[in-house]
Amino acid sequence: MEAIRETQKKFGSRALATAVVLGLLLVLLGQKALAKGLVLGTLFSVLNFVLMGQILPLLMAPARRRSFLISLGSIMFRYILLAIPLLIAVKMTDFNFLTTVLGIFMVQILIMGEHLFRLIVSSRMQGA
Repeated sequence: MEAIRETQKKFGSRALATAVVLGLLLVLLGQKALAKGLVLGTLFSVLNFVLMGQILPLLMAPARRRSFLISLGSIMFRYILLAIPLLIAVKMTDFNFLTTVLGIFMVQILIMGEHLFRLIVSSRMQGA
C-alpha cells in the first residue's frame, strides 16, 4: 500500500507541477483559456489516479462477485468524474477543450515519458 501512495505522490505532484509551469507560461503568452483548461484537466487526472490507487486494495477481495461490482462501480464513477472537466470546457469559453483533454492525460503522459526516458538511458548505457 505504501508503494502505491509513493507512486501517486510522485506522479501526481509531477503532473500538477508540470501543469502549473506550463499554465504560467501560457498565461504569460496571453493564452489564459489554454492555461485554465490544462490545469483543470490535470486536477481531475490526478484525482482519478488517486482514486484508482485507493480502490485497488478493495479489488483484491476474495469474493469474485464483490470484486467485480467494486471494479465496475469504480470505472463508472471515474468516467463520470473525468466527464466533469470536459463538460466544463464545452460549456465555458474560459477553458480550452483541447488543453483540458491534454490535462486529463497528463499523469499518463508523464508515466510513459519516464519509462521512455529510462528505456533510452538504459539502451545507451548498454551500447557504451
